[in-house]
Amino acid sequence: MSDREIDRLLHAHRDWLRTERARQRPQLRLDRRGVSELEGRRAARELVQMLAEDEAAELGVDIGRITIRDQRTRWGSCSSNGNLSFNWRLVLAPFEVLDYVVVHEVCHLREANHSRRFWRLVESRRPAWREQKAWLDEHGPELLAFRPAA
Repeated sequence: MSDREIDRLLHAHRDWLRTERARQRPQLRLDRRGVSELEGRRAARELVQMLAEDEAAELGVDIGRITIRDQRTRWGSCSSNGNLSFNWRLVLAPFEVLDYVVVHEVCHLREANHSRRFWRLVESRRPAWREQKAWLDEHGPELLAFRPAA
């Protein structure tokens, strides 16, 4: 492609490019030096453990093991044997978002799918879950890309 064709293409799509660039700017203003992964993992473990145990007691389900990981694409997961896993970066999100993810995974101990029954259970536990999911949809990629300073 010639330079002239490239310039013409960029000019023709300038509004879209401007919108996309603005959308990709960091919005959360996370300080890479402000938190270490070790501190984040410790804080996440403490919060997740407390929330998961309380929610499991309310739902009458048993939790296996809880692990805090460094996933690249997931916020949480629930295995068939009741083990729960969570991304340490949840501790960088608003508390309500972390709480929603924990409740979501604990609800999988009762409903191991994403059926209507599952979502009704989540809604009965956290009526505003859609707001938290929307926050993750918008800001999640930035959180997942976050790498603390070494």
